[in-house]
Amino acid sequence: MDLNLNRADYLQVVIGDHDGVVMCFGMKKGEAVAVFKTLPGQKIARLELGGVLNTPQEKIFIAAGSEIRGFTKRGKQFLSFETNLTESIKAMYISGSDLFLSASYIYNHYCDCKDQHYYLSGDKINDVICLPVERLPRITPILACQDRVLRVLQGSDVMYETEVPGPPTVLALHNGNGGDSGEELLFGTSDGKLGLIQITTSKPIHKWGIQNEKKRGGILCVDSFDIVGDGVKDLLVGRDDGMVEVYSFDNANEPVLRFDQMLSESVTSIQGGCIGKDGYDEIVVSTYSGWVTGLTTEPIHKESGPGEELKINQEMQNKISSLRSELEHLQYKVLQEREKYQQSSQSSKAKSAVPSFSVNDKFTLNKDDASYSLILEVQTAIDNVLIQSDVPIDLLDVDKNSAVVSFSSCDSESNDNFLLATYRCQANTTRLELKIRSIEGQYGTLQAYVTPRIQPKTCQVHQYLIKPLSLHQRTHFIDHDRPMNTLTLTGQFSFAEVHSWVVFCLPEVPEKPPAGECVTFYFQNTFLDTQLESTYRKGEGIFKSDNISTISILKDVLSKEATKRKINLNISYEINEVSVKHTLKLIHPKLEYQLLLAKKVQLIDALKELQVHEGNTDFLIPEYRCILEEADHLQEEYKKQPAHLERLYGMITDLFIDKFKFKGTNVKTRVPLLLEILDSYDQNALIAFFDAA
Repeated sequence: MDLNLNRADYLQVVIGDHDGVVMCFGMKKGEAVAVFKTLPGQKIARLELGGVLNTPQEKIFIAAGSEIRGFTKRGKQFLSFETNLTESIKAMYISGSDLFLSASYIYNHYCDCKDQHYYLSGDKINDVICLPVERLPRITPILACQDRVLRVLQGSDVMYETEVPGPPTVLALHNGNGGDSGEELLFGTSDGKLGLIQITTSKPIHKWGIQNEKKRGGILCVDSFDIVGDGVKDLLVGRDDGMVEVYSFDNANEPVLRFDQMLSESVTSIQGGCIGKDGYDEIVVSTYSGWVTGLTTEPIHKESGPGEELKINQEMQNKISSLRSELEHLQYKVLQEREKYQQSSQSSKAKSAVPSFSVNDKFTLNKDDASYSLILEVQTAIDNVLIQSDVPIDLLDVDKNSAVVSFSSCDSESNDNFLLATYRCQANTTRLELKIRSIEGQYGTLQAYVTPRIQPKTCQVHQYLIKPLSLHQRTHFIDHDRPMNTLTLTGQFSFAEVHSWVVFCLPEVPEKPPAGECVTFYFQNTFLDTQLESTYRKGEGIFKSDNISTISILKDVLSKEATKRKINLNISYEINEVSVKHTLKLIHPKLEYQLLLAKKVQLIDALKELQVHEGNTDFLIPEYRCILEEADHLQEEYKKQPAHLERLYGMITDLFIDKFKFKGTNVKTRVPLLLEILDSYDQNALIAFFDAA
């Protein structure tokens, strides 16, 4: 059966995390009516429902700063618990009298507000949950950590870890109760992937996973609710690009997408239930700017008799008059505020009356296409965004982006400007998504100047670091059988100092030095699939990679950073000649594909002319006919990947220069010859050139 849901906007509020107000509303005659509203306070990071186990969960718990407060469903405060955590609470889960909290790196478990267990995580904790204690004979908390790992705890210790395909942002019990076994856990990642894992006492069992093939946004919230009405709970998903999805489960318990709808801004919370009208289930979501919206099963056009029709018309009239009076009230308030603002700004004692606004931003590396996504979201409409970079980067096409982009000429010699681009947004655009690709070895800062449509004109600047090895992504396993080059540093430096250098060079490394005296991190280059192993301790750092260029970049940057701090470094390296051929073989399929794509795109115009001239394509060989049939797709793909071929050429050139740099030979004069070989590319000829040079 088809699932049809109709949108119903209930109200727009200032969502709790901004001004610290908890607002509870109910429905009366189809209108949202406030039940209670608390006074403003600290920003609210989390809101959860709780209560005695196996009873309706009707108590409201909020986390603000390092404090937990509890309210009854009528709004009476019954709990104020100061945890004395040194960091603000980011995530919370409540199960009966057990309270599970996490700040950025710290996890705490309390029972009846008494401290029970504590754990310091090696990377940021994004969410926390516990398997249902009413169904299992143990307390099993799980932490979702930024380093793509779920950490399963027992007391204050890690029982085991399991890697997931992206940084997990949200955890939920399958079906709301842990599924058949009580051990089934749903997770969503910041790069839009979903999965189900069974958390047993000894090991994790991966049940299913959904890849983000449609390149949709990261997952912010999930819920289980039978919206289809077949007796089986469906999976409701809210994403940061505004997409709401409903997955049903087939006979093999595999999820199948049944419904999706795009809202204009990120979905911060999602729940299933009956809200607007008895007998009609719906999905209720809140969005970044404060809209509370329902997607209801109630049909818009109802079949009815004459009496019913009169009733519906009366309902509609009441709704219209209610909206009119609300609109008049809002217009009056706007006039009042405008007058107040004019008076305050003209007063001699007036302070700067620059309006404040918050920007919800995310800058993440996508593994699938080795590009960075920059997402900017404002609670009011965006007028324009200026992008400036002091390092060379490519701006890639984004399908969802309707803004008009214009480029300004840059003088990179005198003022370090490599990119100046302005995105002019259409009316009511509150969210803008950009894609960029950086060049490894070129590092600096990307700046976004965000100007919303508010008066007086005001702008916020946000900065994003482009790191020296910007296309590397954390992983937990590498292939130890690859031919590796080694860079070894020794000197009078502390563990914290060498860790800060690694943070400077590589993405996805926690800012705080990990616990212990020594640490090993593994990375994978998302563009070339080469790898890097970094192991360091006080006074020593060892870096191994199958790509000489990675080692060369690290050597240059780490030397520069040590010199800045007046630390003498002893640098030694071992170069494995076989690794060069190995890297060229990794580049080969990508280069071959891009050369073929470029060749096909070049042929399209000529083939179209022939087609017009001859009237058909029967005379063409099948290969050329195929190019014409796929012309739109080929041109679209080529347009999405500007400078892809030049990037590959650049990487091969760097590999060639770096190979001989470690031997003390300067081969820059031979680069034109290398480019000639690449223009008439043959893998064997290229390898022979590298060997003979």
